[in-house]
Amino acid sequence: MKKKASSDGFQEACGVFGIYAPGEDVARVTYFGLHGLQHRGQESAGIAVANGSSILIHKDMGLVPQIFDEQTLANLNGHIAVGHARYSTTGSTRLENSQPIYRSYAGGSLALAHNGNLINTQELRQMLTRNGSIFQSTSDSEVIAELIVSFIHLGVEEAIKKTMEKLKGAYSVVIMTQDKLFAIRDPYGIRPLAMGKRGKNYIISSETCGLDIVGAKYLREVQPGEMVVIDGDGFHSEQAMPPQKPSLCIFEFIYFARPDSSLYGRLLYHARKHMGMSLAVESPVEADLVVPVPDSGTSAAVGFAEKSGIPFGEGMIKNRYIGRTFIQPNQSIRQLGVKLKLNPLKEIIKGRRLVVVDDSIVRGTTSRKIVSMLKEAGVKEVHMRISSPPVRFPCFYGIDTATKTELIASDKTVEEVRQFLGADSLSYLSFEALVASTKRAYGDFCLACFDGDYPIEISKELKISKFMLEESKV
Repeated sequence: MKKKASSDGFQEACGVFGIYAPGEDVARVTYFGLHGLQHRGQESAGIAVANGSSILIHKDMGLVPQIFDEQTLANLNGHIAVGHARYSTTGSTRLENSQPIYRSYAGGSLALAHNGNLINTQELRQMLTRNGSIFQSTSDSEVIAELIVSFIHLGVEEAIKKTMEKLKGAYSVVIMTQDKLFAIRDPYGIRPLAMGKRGKNYIISSETCGLDIVGAKYLREVQPGEMVVIDGDGFHSEQAMPPQKPSLCIFEFIYFARPDSSLYGRLLYHARKHMGMSLAVESPVEADLVVPVPDSGTSAAVGFAEKSGIPFGEGMIKNRYIGRTFIQPNQSIRQLGVKLKLNPLKEIIKGRRLVVVDDSIVRGTTSRKIVSMLKEAGVKEVHMRISSPPVRFPCFYGIDTATKTELIASDKTVEEVRQFLGADSLSYLSFEALVASTKRAYGDFCLACFDGDYPIEISKELKISKFMLEESKV
């Protein structure tokens, strides 16, 4: 796997979208659905449509509005569509790894869009290669498509169920044939997947915000281990795999999903505000202003300010138009570091004591630059408040995280992290308060990035080879 440029913070998962809607402009609906999911992936995007006899696909590198225009959408005619916005986890950043993945087979074809990460990709790839499969990419999503095709003689539905039996890891997937739309979710439910309805038509989306933007009514979540089938007769579903321990990624609540999305029936804005309120109770401090690290810390900062009575204010302005760029800054610009994305409001924050609220600290490099930038702007004190516990372990289920040795909290105390950041104080949210903010039980989540308790067993070999962990710490 190609190593990414280092960044401080979790990177988003992918976004998937699917619609079965005879008589509608499904490509255009999918385009807007992907717009709503753009935060989940900014490297590439694509849309595939089916018209009953064939499948057409358009995909490219970049953001959704960079890839699609009126003419492109007009050429994508059909009554079924699947879309994908990608941030790579398994597989490097190349066009051949963009999605949807297309496969033809005797009597038909399919297109597939996947959010998640398999932990047995190499084993499956080797098995399929021995049986004659030829891979065009390095993504685990192509492995899923190849597996389905390898079982296609059983019929599409049985082929998908057989494939689910072989997969280990996180997968929320939409699959389209010429005349049907499928949605499947891994038995642990690690990555989200929602189902909605607009009129008589059904829509699948990684998040409820993708349903909202196209005017669809949220029905329910696709259940762990469930296979949903949508065709001309409506929809039916079956429990294709026995459900396991509920393990929704807790970082969907903390950061990944949009604050206007709902998970487990809880609006994420309310959950994140609750996290901030709990932070104010657990880690009070005397200060003049509560400021968020935009936009990830905004909801929690609102809660901290409300509970503490300290005024909320903007102390930094985010440049929201950086996006994904192919133009690299020269050395003099690169040294500006975080100022490419954030700029302090000097006249507002100078001479004041700030509570700076963010969702997490991963490597610590960006947080350190933020503290330094604020001090240079004349801030008297910087008190960092983090609306999650310390991140100590890497993710194997579809989030691009640092190696364990790069995670600053893996071998440092809170005081040592504070010293590295240069902050006047540092506090994290407790496990108990984090889970309480979701209104669900502790056992309903994957919390492995905090406690190392992986719901799906990770082999020692995979930990070492994929994330280059120190053997003594595995």
